[in-house]
Amino acid sequence: MKYIEKLRKSGLRPTKQRLQICEVLFNREKTFHFTINELEQKIKNHTSSKISLATVYNTVHAFEKKGYLKQIPINSSETYFDTNVTDHHHFYDLKEEKLIDLENSDVGPINILKKLTEKRLNQLKFL
Repeated sequence: MKYIEKLRKSGLRPTKQRLQICEVLFNREKTFHFTINELEQKIKNHTSSKISLATVYNTVHAFEKKGYLKQIPINSSETYFDTNVTDHHHFYDLKEEKLIDLENSDVGPINILKKLTEKRLNQLKFL
């Protein structure tokens, strides 16, 4: 199976539960952002098997450590992960509470002359 090697390279045994996590994470046409709790809900919607939050957490962090996922801290209590590990920028829409991807080619040089305590620009937080 295509996910067994990814799990093993991440230092994880390829269990049924971890393979199901891989299905939800990597068997998609489009990349996506998620929190651990959002991923747990997606997994519950995808499978009838019970997968512990600890297994989801440990699997995600092992994948992030190996470079299969990118971690994006929003603030001290909220962290998102991205299945798109290419070099790109993120904005956080404060109103809709979601991450937005921007390709490097879509962003010009940023020149902020004033020291800002918060990096908020028109309800967007540059990450």
